[in-house]
Amino acid sequence: MTTADTATDQYTALARVLDERWTCRQFRPEPVPREVIETLLRLAQRTASWCNTQPWQVVLTEGAGTDRFRAELLAHIQTATPEPDFPFPAQYTGVFRDRRRECGMQLYDSVGISKGDHEKTMRQAVRNFELFDAPHVAIVTTEADLGVYGAVDCGLYLGNFLLGAQALGLGAAPQAALASYAPFIRGYFGIPDNRRVVAGISFGYPDTEHPINGFRTSRADPDQVATWFTG
Repeated sequence: MTTADTATDQYTALARVLDERWTCRQFRPEPVPREVIETLLRLAQRTASWCNTQPWQVVLTEGAGTDRFRAELLAHIQTATPEPDFPFPAQYTGVFRDRRRECGMQLYDSVGISKGDHEKTMRQAVRNFELFDAPHVAIVTTEADLGVYGAVDCGLYLGNFLLGAQALGLGAAPQAALASYAPFIRGYFGIPDNRRVVAGISFGYPDTEHPINGFRTSRADPDQVATWFTG
């Protein structure tokens, strides 16, 4: 096999995983075997980082550990005020607002939530804190002293975790919503104060029969995001 053939095969494999990856919002109950999760972690660990600092640390749940966390998180959000370690977007305008609305409408349409039905919309939002019934969740944190660059590195890790999950036949849902209760998460899992919560990832085997897993979001054309300077 030539170098060109190898490059073509690698491109094809990567393109397939990227094209097929999607956010799973309903999971089957059976757990993922520990050896499969360990394979996923080894894949994600190959993530590039600033000066090879590899700032990510991951807390994972399984079995009763997931069930207890889910129950206590749900109880906590009933009375607590969100306190994310990293500020959430101040607002969505222009094309960013349009893309967000498109995704939201697809999601609500998939489960029959009509525009203006605030009760059902809120109920769907709470599904984030039920972990979409996933048997596992991963909490990704970064070192506080590394600031935004540590968070960026963790974003790369999250992306590779999602791609690894797709390649292994798993479903995964990246969730900033979990990071909105960072102090609770730190206290619950005994995470040191020098760690900042970046995001959670609910994961497991996808329930492909559930309608909420039937839609796919669009992507902008590269010409809409790339600017060329040639002189």
